Amino acid sequence: MGVSGDAGTRVRRRHMDAGRPRFEADRGERELLAGRFFDAFREGDVDGLRELLAADVQLVGDGGGKAPQLARDIVGAEDAARVLAATGAPLATIGVMMEPHEVNGQPGAIFRDRDGKVLNAVALDIFGGRIQATRAVINPDKLGHVGPVADAWALAREASRARRPRS
Repeated sequence: MGVSGDAGTRVRRRHMDAGRPRFEADRGERELLAGRFFDAFREGDVDGLRELLAADVQLVGDGGGKAPQLARDIVGAEDAARVLAATGAPLATIGVMMEPHEVNGQPGAIFRDRDGKVLNAVALDIFGGRIQATRAVINPDKLGHVGPVADAWALAREASRARRPRS
């Protein structure tokens, strides 16, 4: 049962005065979920991804026409899991590396090409033990402060070739 009336106001005021939220989010739990997500992404594990995503998850990217991205934002766990799996495994195959990193205050990762140049940054919105959204910064104009930027178009072509079955 919550604290009500004047006592509740005093409790909330103490937390605000101390500069901390009333309910501490479990950072370790969120980072563990993010790690599981990025492992499943890299392995192309549709079932593993689907298990971690909220039913109405959104995949959002901001290429701004300057980098390849999904034709539209993707909504829904089934479609999102398939798109993520189809993207992650080929990137790993061509040597794209993923560094766990806090992005915009959220658990996330910075992706780099085999030369260490920045491909994109991804933040995960996590709530209720599920990933509610992935937010990818793909536009090279927004990534320069992180380090030298990779040629995302060339990497997309290379990943596309890696997806095709060999004859």
